[in-house]
Amino acid sequence: MIHDRSHIDTEKFNPDSAQLDALPVLDAVRLMNQEDQRAVAAVGQQADTIARAVELVASAFCSGGRLIYVGAGTSGRLGILDAAECPPTFSTDPGMVIGIIAGGSAAIQRSIENVEDDSEAGARALRDIHIGNHDVVVGIAAGGTTPFVHGAIAEARTCGAKTIFLACTRREHITTDADMFICIETGPEILTGSTRLKAGTATKLVLNTISTLAMTRIGKVYGNIMVDVDCLKNSKLIDRAVRIIMRITGINRTDATELLQQSRGNVKRAVVMRVRHCDAATADQLLTASEGQLRQIIGT
Repeated sequence: MIHDRSHIDTEKFNPDSAQLDALPVLDAVRLMNQEDQRAVAAVGQQADTIARAVELVASAFCSGGRLIYVGAGTSGRLGILDAAECPPTFSTDPGMVIGIIAGGSAAIQRSIENVEDDSEAGARALRDIHIGNHDVVVGIAAGGTTPFVHGAIAEARTCGAKTIFLACTRREHITTDADMFICIETGPEILTGSTRLKAGTATKLVLNTISTLAMTRIGKVYGNIMVDVDCLKNSKLIDRAVRIIMRITGINRTDATELLQQSRGNVKRAVVMRVRHCDAATADQLLTASEGQLRQIIGT
């Protein structure tokens, strides 16, 4: 028997999948699903810490700061994915949430493994975007050891930015300092060392939660509706905007469509115009005064 002495949890051998290549396909599918459920449960165990991260990011947004994800390989790609989804979901400026990956844009589609060991490159990547004290940097490293991420976190702290370290291992395995640690203990992968699996799933869940709820906190959501959706780019989004207006105001489709046109495609403006019986300019004034919080203007 070979004893696994790796100190990185995500690199350890998983005895439950020791015969993965010999399993019937259905059994292998069930095994993968079972392991994925462990990842979801592990995220749930860190709910309190993730909630604090949401508050930290929302506070940064309110002060004009940015959310910056930094990672290598799968971790970097997941950060870029979450950042890229914020503008179409919440109509944010592309510079509000940024994803940085070791190796730059070439590493998004093609693995460039050697660049993750360069801590100075991680620091330089943050200097290149002029990191500041209003920003929050989330360093993502499944095993907790990636030098590129450690370098970025150190640079962020030097510049006064708030820092969060997200890993899928235990806290004692992370040697860098950060303001907050989110340690999701997903355990050994079903395919040994392949952190695009459970660790990747857990990472995406955490990033989804942080960005979605931080945007919710700053008024990008009313109830469970994306009221800041960028709606004039295709027919699906126009239809979504009309349905949102109908749901919130109770008017019919024809009136909602006309109202959307009058509001120049701005759902929040349209809703305020209808509920407060005002013109577009007044609606904008109300939204500015409430810092975009629709509930403060129209109530429940």
